[in-house]
Amino acid sequence: MDFILASNNQKKLAEMQRILAPLGINVVTAKMLGKELEDVEENGATFEENAAIKARHACKEMHMPAIADDSGLCVDYLDGAPGIYSARFSGGHGNDEANNDLLLEKLIGVPMEQRTAYYVCAICCVFPDGREMTVRGECHGHIGFERDGSEGFGYDPLFIVNGRAFGRYTAEEKDAISHRGNALRALTNELEKQL
Repeated sequence: MDFILASNNQKKLAEMQRILAPLGINVVTAKMLGKELEDVEENGATFEENAAIKARHACKEMHMPAIADDSGLCVDYLDGAPGIYSARFSGGHGNDEANNDLLLEKLIGVPMEQRTAYYVCAICCVFPDGREMTVRGECHGHIGFERDGSEGFGYDPLFIVNGRAFGRYTAEEKDAISHRGNALRALTNELEKQL
């Protein structure tokens, strides 16, 4: 069964394909189908609301089951920022380098024990018949003092779990503990009941 991913992010696509393939779900993008899916304004107040906005839009436009995620980093010292604004923390959208630079700047002088943070991933799946399901996954860690590793994307080079930055985790290691991996496993459990 094909599910449309309401994103053209190739790294998100690869993660979802890896984790959902055993269920017989083939995750594709509009581009892979030779179509275009316009971006929709993410004006929700939570990760869950933004994921639902994107999934509903993709399902309506593509007339097929749609899956969307909204994810980000919440830093306790910054009262949960950047949160839903993680991708555009520094102003532009998706500028990982600038976002990481700004995060490091805001945490100058903050000791490791106060640099606790967690990644959040909310995933919404919408079917053409109106069924919807939303799940959430989290992964808790700390923000490092400098970038470490070149794997992953976003804030991964700064996010430390079990003494190692996500930037040094292999895809398989990250899938096993990440916010998106946890959310996708929760989604898998829900989908098994529906399919």
